[in-house]
Amino acid sequence: MFTDAMVRIVPAWVPWDAAEVVRTTGIAELLGAAGLMTRKWRLTAGWALALYALCVWPANVKHAMIDLTWLGGSGRGLSAWYHVPRLLAQPLLIAWALWAVGAVRIDRVERSPEG
Repeated sequence: MFTDAMVRIVPAWVPWDAAEVVRTTGIAELLGAAGLMTRKWRLTAGWALALYALCVWPANVKHAMIDLTWLGGSGRGLSAWYHVPRLLAQPLLIAWALWAVGAVRIDRVERSPEG
């Protein structure tokens, strides 16, 4: 609904209208969330949301570049305390989406009582 802030962080190399990209990805995100709530679509939704998180990563990078002076930005936006954790957490978000729906499994190593 409020696309202006998101439109400005869509990278210039994206070949579609930025406002349409923002609206389409917003709808995709809502559909993914709805899919997580169903048994039939949960796995597909997890993969789709992981792919979504990967695809919006360049927008997050551009947002940091707009805001942070040490990346050539204005220095008037959000700080590195916002952008750095956000960028570093993106791979974890992708992994979490896949783990949460059972698309990937993380086996825990059992330790013997001796250590």
